[in-house]
Amino acid sequence: MLGIKTRSALRQEFAPHADYGFFGPGSVAWKVWSHPTSYILGFARAVTIEHLDPNLAAAVVQAGGVRYRPHTRYGRTMRYFAMVAFGATEPTAKAADVLVKVHSKAIGNDPVTGSAYDANKPSSQLWIHVTAWHSILYCYEKFGPGRLSPSEEAQFWEECARAAELQTIDPATVPRSREDVIAYFEDWRPHLAASEAAQDMVHFILGLDVALPPDMPAWQKKAMSPLLYVLRHGIISTYPQYMRQMCGLRQGPLLDLLIVPPNKVFHAAMHRSINLSMLLMKMIAPAALEIAMPVLLDIPAENPITMTPREAQAKYGYELPVDAHPELRAKQHDRVFGKGEKPSDEGIIESEQHIGAIA
Repeated sequence: MLGIKTRSALRQEFAPHADYGFFGPGSVAWKVWSHPTSYILGFARAVTIEHLDPNLAAAVVQAGGVRYRPHTRYGRTMRYFAMVAFGATEPTAKAADVLVKVHSKAIGNDPVTGSAYDANKPSSQLWIHVTAWHSILYCYEKFGPGRLSPSEEAQFWEECARAAELQTIDPATVPRSREDVIAYFEDWRPHLAASEAAQDMVHFILGLDVALPPDMPAWQKKAMSPLLYVLRHGIISTYPQYMRQMCGLRQGPLLDLLIVPPNKVFHAAMHRSINLSMLLMKMIAPAALEIAMPVLLDIPAENPITMTPREAQAKYGYELPVDAHPELRAKQHDRVFGKGEKPSDEGIIESEQHIGAIA
């Protein structure tokens, strides 16, 4: 178990970031993403809803990583999102560049739509990005401190668009307001599909115990069951009815109401205790710990500057993600669609030093 330590003592355990990354102190992104509601509720909401894109579901199911390495996959994904929100500019720009290589492997034929899928496709990246930022904010409002002020909300969506520069997305396509986000999801609704495989993955992830360490003793997992029940049904309470129907989930309005107070109490306690926050993160995503804790502990950066992803890409010599690594992407395309072979693991192997080990 993690002993109770003062913030001052904890600050000695973590190195400061080289700079304040893409947002920095005073940003709304830091305010929302650093709240405990993001660690499980917002994150799990995003990764489940994402599977309603049949192309993404096909990529995830055919790759098999979430099903067979859920704890590792969860930790890698959370580390990358933590880097985008809190990490220094150079390592995050590098990780984003490597992620284009990782996604070059995620191509194939979607058995649901009959079309080809490509994880680097800008529209697919936008779906993941908007779903993540919206889910993090939604859970912050529902189970955390409540709604942002109008000016904070406007800033949040501007920062969302800034973060999109790290992906193949055209930032001009990113929604800039609550109304734009609602319209975006309505526009996407005809593209969504809930295949048997997608439903299976949603139910698998909503178990939430899949995020726990695989070597955790069975009695500890059993002891956490009541908490996981509260968290799971809190997540479901945020889904619109049409998504619940697509996912094969039933939860009535009474449980939707009853599940909010215990979630608010739990996350308020987490927010007040840096030790509890650290314990939870160490349990479910240890690879994200060194990225998030300097921000949670208010450790000053070595160089108190921020820059945009475009400025970082220019400074450190990286291509825009949409144009990055054309040779590898073409080679993977030829292997899969030309020769009928499996894509190479080139990007996956390189990514381990930036966003965490695969196994």
